[in-house]
Order: sequence, then structure tokens, then C-alpha cells
Amino acid sequence: MTISDDQPHINGGAEVILSLDDGEIYVRQDGPRDAPALLLIHGNVSTARWWDELVPMLTSSHRVIRIDLLGYGRSAKPEDRSYALPDQARRVGAAMDRLGVERLIAVGHSSGGAAATALAERRPDLVAALVLISTGPHMAAHTAPPRDIGPSQWPDVTDEQLRWSTSAAFSRPGYQIPPELLNEIRAMPYRSIVTTMQASRDYVKEQALPSRLASLGKPLLVIFGEEDRRWRSSSAADYRAVPGAQVEMLAGVGHTPILEDPARTASSLLAFTAAQAARED
Repeated sequence: MTISDDQPHINGGAEVILSLDDGEIYVRQDGPRDAPALLLIHGNVSTARWWDELVPMLTSSHRVIRIDLLGYGRSAKPEDRSYALPDQARRVGAAMDRLGVERLIAVGHSSGGAAATALAERRPDLVAALVLISTGPHMAAHTAPPRDIGPSQWPDVTDEQLRWSTSAAFSRPGYQIPPELLNEIRAMPYRSIVTTMQASRDYVKEQALPSRLASLGKPLLVIFGEEDRRWRSSSAADYRAVPGAQVEMLAGVGHTPILEDPARTASSLLAFTAAQAARED
């Protein structure tokens, strides 16, 4: 079902598909419309649903906005559009304009943190502060060996194959990625997965994120799991090159704290947003 972009929004949550110039973009909003806005941006091979466990902990004090980037989830997956992060950022900015959002804190998980950085570069008027969760600062910090599933296997892959290919994203003993999230991955065209992953690498290779962020002058919180198996967790310290940056390490957590330990992730995030609100007052 396609939802028109004039669908009314309610505090209990509302979904909308926005028709932009180069594709339809899915957005979900939760929480009071007049509260400070938090924009949550997913990483590669994931979707807005990866935030499901975290969102209820944020909505008492924030208007929480989730988006599926082009190529992911319920957004369009065209083959003839650019998936470069500056273009993804342009679409996100246009979506926020359509929703009437004038100021927000951008929160990105994994490569979603690079997308949040690209948004802040393109729209410094829109992004007041950033939170990067398990976002590698540069490619030298990448440690996960490739666990690729070939195009001939796609999309007829089993849950076991998907769990194997994404296993580096989780470190909590016994954690099993929910079947509904596996289905979200399986629904992505193989080309979208490959193209979007390369676009994220290209953006970070072009200029390391701490360097990009230092020139922006935005308040920054970096959250990393000590047991991250995709990025060397000690590399989180490289973000201290950004003036005033806060870096928090979560013990016993891997690459995906938004699923492995949403309560601690929310606590860190809310403390940061409260501090930003106090500064603006």
C-alpha cells in the first residue's frame, strides 16, 4: 500500500511515502509533533525497522523520524539513480523539508553515521548536532572480513546464510537477528546492496569522517561497542580530533547496540540530547 504524503501524522506513529524527484522515500514518525526532532538513519543492509526497539525509549521527549534511504526497505530501488552519500543526503534533506522539520539531531548507525555526516555537510542549517553509533572513522579501522553472498544465490538465501553473512554485526552471546529483519534484507535487490555499500566506502575513503566533522563545528556524540567486530573499537578515539566530541564505549556490546543493548544506547543518546537542549535554552 502506498501512503500519500498528505497522510495525517499522529503521536502514536504514522508512515508516509514521499514522492521526490528521483524516487519515493519511506518515512515513519513517532512521538509528539511539537517535540525536538531526532532523525534516525540506518546503515548498510538494514532499514528503518532496525530502530524499532530503541524508538519507544525516545518518544516521550522527541519527535522521532525514521527514513529508509533510497535502495532500502520500503523506499524505491531504482537502477538508474545515484546512491552516493551526498545524493542520499540531498534526498533526506528534501524529505525533512516536506515534513516541515527545520532543525534536528541526526543519528546514524554504522554507515548511517556517514550519511548523517553528509547531511550535515549539505544542510548545516538543518542539522544541529550528530550522534554516530558504531560508525568507522576511516577505512583503516575496518576489520570485518568479507562474508559475501553471491548474486546467483540472491534472493533465495536461507535465514542461516543471512545470519552467517551478517554475524560480524553482533557480539552479544546468543543474540539472533529477528526473522523480520532478515526478511527486510532479503527483499533488497542485490544491486542495491552492492551499490550502496560501495557508495559508503567511497565517501569515507574520499575524506575521513573526523576531518569532515571537525570542519562543521557541530556537537558530536560517538557511541561504540567495545566488542565491535566490524570496526576496530579503539578507532573511536580518532573522533576526539573533533573539538568537543564525546566518545562513549559500551562494554559487552558489538557493532549494533541499537539491537544488542537498546536501553544503554537510549540512555547515552537522551543524555546528549538533553545537554543540547540546555545549551540552546
